[in-house]
Amino acid sequence: MSQVVIDLNADLGEGFGRWRLTDDEQLLSVVTSANVACGFHAGDAATMRRVCELAAQRGVRIGAQVSYRDLAGFGRRAMDVPTDELSAEVAYQIGALEVFARAAGTRVAYVKPHGALYNRVVRDEEQAGAVVEGVLLAGGRLPVLGLPGSRLLDVAEKAGLPTVTEAFADRAYTDEGTLVPRTRAGAVITSGDEVVARSLDLAANGSVASLTGRRVDVGARSLCLHGDTPGAVELAREVRARLEADGVDVRAFA
Repeated sequence: MSQVVIDLNADLGEGFGRWRLTDDEQLLSVVTSANVACGFHAGDAATMRRVCELAAQRGVRIGAQVSYRDLAGFGRRAMDVPTDELSAEVAYQIGALEVFARAAGTRVAYVKPHGALYNRVVRDEEQAGAVVEGVLLAGGRLPVLGLPGSRLLDVAEKAGLPTVTEAFADRAYTDEGTLVPRTRAGAVITSGDEVVARSLDLAANGSVASLTGRRVDVGARSLCLHGDTPGAVELAREVRARLEADGVDVRAFA
């Protein structure tokens, strides 16, 4: 049997000015891919530069975490953005992060939508198409991270972009394999032991129990660990240690 390989990603650079949300330096010692906020839901120029430099020093892959323009709502509020405007804003965010990635001696390696945009493109083909158009507009053929079965991954594949399926150990799933909205009770898994157990389940079996207890197939090449929860660094370290102890090869996706 071949060894299980999985990437660990986290949302980083989610501060603005003097406000800090994630412990970027410590998380970058654990994860293999960093989803860096590009200024629309969080992040600013100085933060993007700092995170890119730290990621490059540690050999962590840099991804552009693109979002609706929603600093006040942290990118988690539903918005209706015209497709031509959204594609331009996606390209803008990728380009901004690329400047700092190149200055640090590396490149932006992939793209992942954030928050409301991430959830919207699971089902909305038009918005998914705008994101893909933005990736193409930014140049290169960057891989796109998304939920298995999402419209985003389908549209990206048709456009010739590599796709990477992603799972969440600290988020509850519906019976259909989508994420339970944060407005519902139980949407976020807060028990550290449960997050670790779900991480092992996802890596070994490619499935996880939904909020109702049904087994849901969510086979993924990358596992997201949210950095904005209490004890995030310690939990991320525990997840990686347990995965490696179980023989999982933790490394960035090819």
